[in-house]
Amino acid sequence: SDSMLVEGGRLHIIVNAYERNQRARYECIKHYGATCMVCGFDFSREFGSMLQNIIHVHHIKPMSEIKEMYVVDPVKDLVPVCPNCHLVIHSKPEGIYSIDEVKAMRNQMMIKNIK
Repeated sequence: SDSMLVEGGRLHIIVNAYERNQRARYECIKHYGATCMVCGFDFSREFGSMLQNIIHVHHIKPMSEIKEMYVVDPVKDLVPVCPNCHLVIHSKPEGIYSIDEVKAMRNQMMIKNIK
């Protein structure tokens, strides 16, 4: 029937995947902490110490744009962001939003919601 919503079929998908350096991730979190640079969300503050240091780490310049191996600077090239803000960063129709753009979008909504 047309009203049935079926999931679970198997697809074969080929994508480009880029290696991530776990030490760079660790150094980024060590420097900035595990708090979202956009909204300030901290998993351990909200859900307890078992989620300490749980956070996405965003490449300021997407690896897909670099197209080659490079030496990553965990402080200049990476920032911790929560999954929600990370989704927003990558939702720009062409490219990505900067941290400052997403902060501005968030601030605009906060101001709008106060009124």
